Amino acid sequence: MTSATGYEGFDGASELLRALSAPIRLAIVSELAGGERCVHELVEKLGAAQPLVSQHLRVLRGAGVVRGSRRGREIAYSLVDEHVAHIVADAVSHAGEGS
Repeated sequence: MTSATGYEGFDGASELLRALSAPIRLAIVSELAGGERCVHELVEKLGAAQPLVSQHLRVLRGAGVVRGSRRGREIAYSLVDEHVAHIVADAVSHAGEGS
C-alpha cells in the first residue's frame, strides 16, 4: 500500500475474487481440487451444458486460476495454485454457517 488511496496492492486479489464470483466457477474449482478433469467430466459432475462449462473454464484460465494440458484429443484442466481451492472451501463453509 504505497499510494494516497492505500488499496492498489489489492488489485490481484480483486481480480481473483471476480473470477470466482459465479457459483458454477466455484463448483469447477471445487471439482478440480480433487485433481485434473476434462470438460466432459466436469459437464457430467456439474450437470451443466458443455458450452457453459467451457465458457467458465475460459474465464478461470484468463484469470490464471486453472490451466489446461493436452491429454490425447482432450484438454485436462487443473488448478494453477491449490490455495484457490482453500479459498473456495473456506468461502463455502463460511456461507453455510449462516444457514
